[in-house]
Amino acid sequence: MKTHRLLCFGRQDDSGNAALVVDESALTERERLTFARQQDASATVFVDANAAGDMQLDFYYPHARSPLCLHATLAASAVFFERHPDAARLRCVTSMHRQTLEVERIEESIFIGVNAQPCPALAIDIAETAQLLRVEAAGLKGVPRLASVGSAKLLAEVADPVALAGLRPDLAGIANWSRKHGVSGMYAYCRIDDSVYAGRNFNHLEPRFEDAATGVAAGALALSLGRSITLLQGDALGQPCTLLTRYRDGAVQIGGRAVRHAG
Repeated sequence: MKTHRLLCFGRQDDSGNAALVVDESALTERERLTFARQQDASATVFVDANAAGDMQLDFYYPHARSPLCLHATLAASAVFFERHPDAARLRCVTSMHRQTLEVERIEESIFIGVNAQPCPALAIDIAETAQLLRVEAAGLKGVPRLASVGSAKLLAEVADPVALAGLRPDLAGIANWSRKHGVSGMYAYCRIDDSVYAGRNFNHLEPRFEDAATGVAAGALALSLGRSITLLQGDALGQPCTLLTRYRDGAVQIGGRAVRHAG
């Protein structure tokens, strides 16, 4: 099988969230998860062709298979556009939920179009959310809310970048809560400027696997706010990332850069 390692959503060529793209693979689901656990990447995507000839994407984090990972989609799309330099558009289908993703290349960025997806019917408990994030309930702004572009996130707003950077959440507790309620982790964020936000994603069991960029959270946040935003992430990890979103009528495009990485 062939593999490609890319850094996604990075502000510079040497920063970004690492994704491994694997094609020509005959591994089973269990073997794919084992393989993903062995990689130094926050996500691995296996690329297959479905019966219709569309590019089918099967996503794995080190701890679980995922219905959608947008930085891995960005990586797989970048490999496709390398092979087809005259192409400007691409359609992908996800393996788990058969969600269609419309991809567009615009200059140096790749944008992935998604629509709002159903979320679990869940009454959010502010005190429980604060406990899992290990902050006082008063440290959360407003009521945390669910939103999804294919992988539901619980969005929790904190006061400012200092509070965001200081979060040391209960990762095992968040994983258990997420599994119980059918949610893909918690995303803490704060507002920096009119349309600029910063965020952190908590969806892994080990701090070293914290995402430098989380595309599904950027899309969920743009949908929740009902506006186009720029989302900054990964600075504290030494992997500064910028995620661009374009919101329109309940749909959103999430975009950024993807570059090859030899590490």
